Amino acid sequence: MSCAICEIRKEKRFCPAVHGRICPQCCGEQREVTLDCPSDCPYLQQAREHEKPRSAGELDGAALFTQVQLGDQFLYEHEHLIMGLSYALCRSARADKNLHDRDLIAGITSMARSYERLVNSGLHYEEPIQGAAQQAVAAGLQNMVHECREAEQKHTGFVRLRDSDVLKGLVFLVRMAHGRTSGRPKSRAFVDFVEKQFPEKEPAIASPEAAGSRIIVP
Repeated sequence: MSCAICEIRKEKRFCPAVHGRICPQCCGEQREVTLDCPSDCPYLQQAREHEKPRSAGELDGAALFTQVQLGDQFLYEHEHLIMGLSYALCRSARADKNLHDRDLIAGITSMARSYERLVNSGLHYEEPIQGAAQQAVAAGLQNMVHECREAEQKHTGFVRLRDSDVLKGLVFLVRMAHGRTSGRPKSRAFVDFVEKQFPEKEPAIASPEAAGSRIIVP
């Protein structure tokens, strides 16, 4: 039997993405490129275990907001913000099973640019986003920021969360996302990572104060 993709080489493994048997070469070359690989595919999981992290040279400095400084003190003091924003990404991913890493990254990046402009110039201008999926991700993040501030107002009587803090939290997630994704068009490595941080059997995080200590530094 020949490979269901190239129709030349001999098939040796079942591919759930095409519901047929393919050759190892097509599996390696087309994985998360033309093939929308399900997260539970054993060949995808095996590849992720052996895949080397992308080097700094492969990453765009502008995309990582290198001008924004993040320190350990910020991560310690704003752990609940980061966990809340991460949970917002998880909610988006579970609401739309067709989301890929690039959708999450586009949504986070758009939000970060909007907050960067707000912090530097005071202008309230939302970065235009192409695609409903990315817009939904950005909206979910913005809703979480509102939830965080409402929770602070309720528990302390005032809001301490500054726009500059939100920017840093978003930049943290942007850098983590670029570090976790394979960079391939249909990669879901970061999506899967985010979902694993919040098992569905656990109670939903209703406020930043409900988040546990689970920040994973990229």
